[in-house]
Amino acid sequence: MLGINISELNYRRLQNFKNNKRGYRSFKIFIFLFLFTLFAEFLANDKPLLIKYKDSFYFPTFQNYTEKTFDGDFETYTDYKDRYIKTNIEKNGWMLWPLIAYSHDTINYLIPTPAPSPPDKENWLGTDDQGRDVLARLIYGFRLSVLFGLTLTLFSSIIGVAAGAIQGFFGGLLDLIFQRIIEIWSGLPVLYILIILSSIVEPNIFWLLGIMLLFSWMSLVGVVRAEFLRTRNFEYVHAARALGLNNLTIMSRHILPNAMVATLTFLPFILNGSITILTSLDFLGFGLPPGSPSLGELLAQGKANLNAPWLGVTVFVTLGVMLSLLIFVGEAIRDAFDPKKYLEGKI
Repeated sequence: MLGINISELNYRRLQNFKNNKRGYRSFKIFIFLFLFTLFAEFLANDKPLLIKYKDSFYFPTFQNYTEKTFDGDFETYTDYKDRYIKTNIEKNGWMLWPLIAYSHDTINYLIPTPAPSPPDKENWLGTDDQGRDVLARLIYGFRLSVLFGLTLTLFSSIIGVAAGAIQGFFGGLLDLIFQRIIEIWSGLPVLYILIILSSIVEPNIFWLLGIMLLFSWMSLVGVVRAEFLRTRNFEYVHAARALGLNNLTIMSRHILPNAMVATLTFLPFILNGSITILTSLDFLGFGLPPGSPSLGELLAQGKANLNAPWLGVTVFVTLGVMLSLLIFVGEAIRDAFDPKKYLEGKI
C-alpha cells in the first residue's frame, strides 16, 4: 500500500482498526476537522486574502500594510473594514475576503442588537458578550485545544514511558523510591497550585503547558512499569543480556516495543483528558490569558448569558462531538492491538 512494506502483524492491526467502522469514520472526521482548523487564518480573518490595487497584488494575511499603501492618510496598519479604505480599494481594484470576515479577536461594532447578538447572515453563530464572532472563536479555539492536547500528550507520554521503563526494568529499591515519589506527587492539589501560581505569574499557554506537564506524566507510568516488570524475565531478554547488549539497548529494542502496545491504546484517552482539563481551567478562569480563543471561555460566557443560548449550545455541541470522536478512535485503536482479534484473523 502506497509503496510501504508493513509486517503481517501491523497489516492485521490496520485491518482491525478499519473494521471498527465507527472508530475509523470518527478518525477521518477528526483529522478533517483538525486539518480544516489548521488553516484558520484563511477561513476566519479580518484581513482580505488577496487585494488587487492599481495593478499590484497584496497579501494582507502574510504581511501588514499601512494605510498609505492604499492612499490613506496615516502610517498605521490598515483597517480593511474602514469605509474610506474599503471604498478606495474597490474603486481601484478588488478584495478577496475569507469565508468569515472576522478573526477571533475582531469586534463587530455594527451588530444590530446589543451583545451578545443572535445569529444572522453576518455572524452565522452570533456574537459573544464583547461583540466577537462566535464561529471564528470556535474555529481558533478548536485548533488551540487540539494542539495543546497533542503537545501535552506527547511530552507527558515521553516522560511517563521513560519513568515507567526505568522502574519496571531495574525494580528493587529504585522502583520503591519512584513509587513513593509518585504517590506523594499525585496527591498534590493541582487546581490549588494553579490558582496560587496564577496570582504570582501572568499565565500563558507555555506556562500552563509546563504546569500541566508536571502532573500529567504519571498517567502512563503504571502501565509501562507493569509491562517492563512482566517482560524483563522473558527468555529473549536473558538471551540479549548473554550476547552482551547494554541495558539501554535491551530496554529500547526488545522490551519497549511490547510495552508500547498497551501505551498506544491509552493515548486517545489521554488526549481527551488533556483537552478537558484545558477547557475546565478556562471555564474557571485559571487557564489561558483573557481574550484567547478558548472553548472554556465561551462555555463560561454561555453560563453567564443564559439569555443567549447559542453560546452554550454551540460550545456544548463542539466539545461533545470532539470528545466523542476521540473516544471512538480510542476504541478502534484498542481493537487494533487486541491479540485475540489477531488470532481470530489467523484462524
